[in-house]
Amino acid sequence: MTGGGGEVPEARAAVASTDAHPNGAAPDAAQSPDPRVPFVRGFAERTPKSSPKHDGRALRDRVPRSAHAELPADTARPDPVTAVQQSNEGRLPDLVPIRVGRMAAGPFAFLRGSAGLMAHDLARTPVTGIGTQICGDAHAANFGLYADARGGLVIDLNDFDETAHGPWEWDVKRLATSLVLAGREAGAAEDACRQAAFDAAGAYRHTMRLLAKLPALDAWNAIADEELVSHTDAHDLLGTLERVSEKARKNTSGRYAAKSTEPVDGGGRRFVDSPPVLRRVPDAEAAAVAASLGDWTETLSEEFLPLMARHAIQDVAFRVVGTGSVGNRSYVVLLLDHRGEPLVLQVKEARPSVLVPHLPLAGFPTPEVTHEGRRVVLGQKRMQIVSDILLGWTQVGGRPFQVRQFRNRKGSVDPADLGADQLDDYGRMTGALLARAHAHSVDPLLVAGYCGKNDSLDAAIAEFAVAYADRTEADHAALVTAVRGGLVEAEMGV
Repeated sequence: MTGGGGEVPEARAAVASTDAHPNGAAPDAAQSPDPRVPFVRGFAERTPKSSPKHDGRALRDRVPRSAHAELPADTARPDPVTAVQQSNEGRLPDLVPIRVGRMAAGPFAFLRGSAGLMAHDLARTPVTGIGTQICGDAHAANFGLYADARGGLVIDLNDFDETAHGPWEWDVKRLATSLVLAGREAGAAEDACRQAAFDAAGAYRHTMRLLAKLPALDAWNAIADEELVSHTDAHDLLGTLERVSEKARKNTSGRYAAKSTEPVDGGGRRFVDSPPVLRRVPDAEAAAVAASLGDWTETLSEEFLPLMARHAIQDVAFRVVGTGSVGNRSYVVLLLDHRGEPLVLQVKEARPSVLVPHLPLAGFPTPEVTHEGRRVVLGQKRMQIVSDILLGWTQVGGRPFQVRQFRNRKGSVDPADLGADQLDDYGRMTGALLARAHAHSVDPLLVAGYCGKNDSLDAAIAEFAVAYADRTEADHAALVTAVRGGLVEAEMGV
């Protein structure tokens, strides 16, 4: 395979986008053998011309599974400090030092904030050309618990700011690399870190094979969360998951409102300043955010409109969130129902996915995006088993935003706090969840055919993960040096 910025390898375009047809075939080319039952766009052919499993297996001739270990040198690669500074463009300047400070906290944190830099590198690695809806930022801390419509807890991917149609390998490699970095931060032995990456790739492969053997409808809803621990043999993680679940059940709008708001004369509540994380905004800004929720309701399913009609908007505040998202415009909106019970919404700026500039080099077209918030919401719904019923999008001051529930019984495992015996369990669990998410928009037979029965792919992904973790540590060290030298401003510990 070629490295650097040269010609795109033939394998990058080996399989067409699967958006048009589950087996990658162009719908217009499909013919029905029975004129009484014509081919209908959006459905599979009655007599497929080839087997997706065979097509996937054939791709190994162009892209051997061992090739995924490659981390090509790239002389044109951006300096990591320059890459961080470029990723800060368009963000609120007064919050940029907080973002830099959070990224400088450690190599794992640096990885979390540098999805664009990793996409640059991944675009120069081998890919099969099999496309699916990818998270784009599938590191180990972007999996977590949240509530479904009836208050039950679901575990799944939970951050989709960078989602796009792209190579499935990119998500798997980012997950595996993050596990190595998290393990190193936790003090795990190098063998344990590599094993976690190996196990994550193995669980992804095993799960794709499992889904490929099921009827399509069963595969779509497979691996219920109560079966996830057994499916991934993650029993050492049970205690941690139970503790996280218990905290998540208490992590509600009511609890957040009790801590972050105060009553006002005449009834109602308002947010209390807690800079720099939470701050009140000027009246005109608050009014613009509140008014945008009218457009947001038009993106919801109609059955939820009576629910929103029972809530009144009380207040708007600005709230800093995440690591990679710091500096984006992000608001919390307080609503109260007729009993005075709170519901808090997050209205978060949706910037273009950092993957987009790098997709063409990997053989994927630049996506046409009409609204970045819509892109995020639809990507999330395509990947999750259950999504927030209030997911939607709007715009404020001409900028696109996504809207979702805030503190919807959310909880997460910090992979950097896990012991070595739990890290590989967590790797298997997240690898399985990632496969389930990908299988919603790509035929699992196609991916399973390529991945195969043996662990060749697992070993290659683990080798890549260790090498890229080394690269990330060097990138992080360069950022820390720039901060200490006064070349980049950082606010630490916020």
